[in-house]
Amino acid sequence: MAVEGDGVSMWARAVALLEEAERRHRRFFELLSAAPQRQPVWEPPVDVFLLEHELRVVVAMPGVRPEDVSAELVTGGLVVRAESRWTVPPGHARILRLEIPYGRMERRVELPAGRYEITGHEFRDGCVQIRLLGEWL
Repeated sequence: MAVEGDGVSMWARAVALLEEAERRHRRFFELLSAAPQRQPVWEPPVDVFLLEHELRVVVAMPGVRPEDVSAELVTGGLVVRAESRWTVPPGHARILRLEIPYGRMERRVELPAGRYEITGHEFRDGCVQIRLLGEWL
């Protein structure tokens, strides 16, 4: 009878392990479906200058068209988003080196405490320069 008891307890343990594995498997896919689907994003380098009457934020954005950039004031800072396009050279090309990041980019820039308003932006030398007027401490 001892053999039967061991067989039953082994069977019960195996069933319990299978049930636990199935629960974890379901939970894994629940977590995947609940997570927001986001594309990879890279953060471009930023310079921030405090001028006499404005802040100027300069964001490096190689390969970005002006119409593909958005800037938004959020609590505590500025969020700049854009998408750069990969420009493939004409003809048949083999990639020997690929260092320039392409695709979605997003950068959150913390600003000094205060109230701001975006007054304009311009592209110059592969960078977007965003002008902010406001009151800061």
